Amino acid sequence: MIHGWSALGGLTMPGWEDELERWLMPFLDRLGHKTRQRMCPLYVAGLIGPGDRKSVQPMAERLATSNYDQLHHFIADGVWDATPLETELLNQADRLVGGRDAVLVIDDTSLPKKGERSVGVAAQYASALGKTANCQTLVSLTLARGEVPVMVALRLFLPNSWTSDISRLKRARVPVEHRTPRSKPEIALAEIDRAMAANVRLGCVLADAGYGLSAPFRQGLTERGLAWAVGIPRHLKVYPVDVKLIWPITKVRGKPRKHHVPDILSIAAEQMLASARWKTVSWRSGTKGRLKAQFAALRVRTADGPPQRIWDKGQQHLPGDEAWLIGEQRASGEKKYYLANLPAATDLRTLAATIKARWICEQAHQQLKEELGLDHFEGRSWQGLHRHALMTMIAYSFLQHRRLAYAGRKKKNQRASASTNHARRTSRHRRSHPSAAVSAVLPKTNP
Repeated sequence: MIHGWSALGGLTMPGWEDELERWLMPFLDRLGHKTRQRMCPLYVAGLIGPGDRKSVQPMAERLATSNYDQLHHFIADGVWDATPLETELLNQADRLVGGRDAVLVIDDTSLPKKGERSVGVAAQYASALGKTANCQTLVSLTLARGEVPVMVALRLFLPNSWTSDISRLKRARVPVEHRTPRSKPEIALAEIDRAMAANVRLGCVLADAGYGLSAPFRQGLTERGLAWAVGIPRHLKVYPVDVKLIWPITKVRGKPRKHHVPDILSIAAEQMLASARWKTVSWRSGTKGRLKAQFAALRVRTADGPPQRIWDKGQQHLPGDEAWLIGEQRASGEKKYYLANLPAATDLRTLAATIKARWICEQAHQQLKEELGLDHFEGRSWQGLHRHALMTMIAYSFLQHRRLAYAGRKKKNQRASASTNHARRTSRHRRSHPSAAVSAVLPKTNP
């Protein structure tokens, strides 16, 4: 990959519209209706094409089409199920980048929004702005391999100010099944289930501390048989890997204890790694050279087992599964902490490279917003927002298809060129210094 690659730059050369029509055929087959089959390519082409604003009206004007009403109806009001297209997107993503060495990155992205009528908008932390602001928040899933990301899911998170107001939900046409409160980790697990149902191939699930601090989220990944590596806050509790469960000894007579307790109390992640050996690790090349930081890793037991009263310490979580506790110290001095259920034999560089692979989703978020207009939707409904987001993901997937095809052709041409040059050098070499076998059949000349 060329770092800083643009989703559009250099890949929307002449002829891409015809290729888009062909590439979209599996999606169009799932749409069924002829008018929808005509509107879908128009909408995706409008997202990919030139222009700063990627909402319906300016796209319709740039496309020189008189179908503004139909285009708007298709995305905002039309009666059609997006599920078949979402499934096809998973199929195409798996074909492009799926595999045992692929990662599935869980994150969320914010869409700054004014007013209070647009679905899900509320004062909440906006990652794009680095502060609390009026915005919508989408939980995202990104499948990536070889530093090539494909966004496969964007699902709106509804804050309590929405789920507790049925009139707001009805006005924004939120489906009944999405009106109950769900945390971001719960939304992410539901989207992971969709990906697994579509047989998407992946090696590891990655997430930041916003998801990693949730014990039910980590346990949900483990229950699904998935490998994972997630960020955690520095104060998250863990146990030494050799912790033992014992019968508590009490000095006061009374009923005998019915439950074991750990022979040592859990401690914060940063305290567990305080005396660990830190080592400089480089995990990949960046635009300014090799990327590196200080890392340390220990095998621990997570403190996310059933809650139990332990001596005079009150309720404490018992030891859970064994995992890697990993610390990262950056050049700035900032420290980050992670948990991973990767095998005990995993080396430090692999742990570091796996953790740092999460950065690729940030690039995808940026490109979907800046180049494909993810945050340009001007409607207020649940359905319209999710359909617009789906079209941006389909457009992005098409561009990644072109990118990989272009890289494949370039590599093939380089091999062909190298083979030709090698043949020419060999040919020149043989003419200058013929072998004994060739010399035997060449006509002899007089000295």
